[in-house]
Amino acid sequence: MTGRTSAMAVAADLDRATDSQWDWVAEQTRAYLASDGAEGHESNGVHTLVLATTGRRTGIPRRTCLIYGKAGEDFVVVASKGGDDDDPAWFKNLVAEPSVGVQAGDRRFTARARVATPAEREVLWPRMVGIFPLYEEYAQKTTREIPIVLLTPGAQD
Repeated sequence: MTGRTSAMAVAADLDRATDSQWDWVAEQTRAYLASDGAEGHESNGVHTLVLATTGRRTGIPRRTCLIYGKAGEDFVVVASKGGDDDDPAWFKNLVAEPSVGVQAGDRRFTARARVATPAEREVLWPRMVGIFPLYEEYAQKTTREIPIVLLTPGAQD
């Protein structure tokens, strides 16, 4: 992987990261961060967080908004990409470098990302579908198993 640096995403990267290529996600992310999570954290019982990852090829911090659930202290996100046959870029980035920055509401922290084990996924998938039922539709659209990621909080920033 040429051009890759040893940079790790941390909570401070949330403010300087490059936004999603999707305009509506970029707008949601900027509003979320500008309001310190007051705008965009919760909508009709669904909660979202802002995730900053390190670009696996560029080393540049990238950010996106994602729906999340909780499992103990961990935050749980789904790498659905709307049922696309390819994993989302943010997922590929955190597989390459699992240190990530997270803002959930007004809480900002650095976390360690990891893909759920098959046993964890068996429990977490129905829970995440309960939060956002479209995940089940997305799973029907693709041949890949949609990954579930756990974000374990580390340092508070």
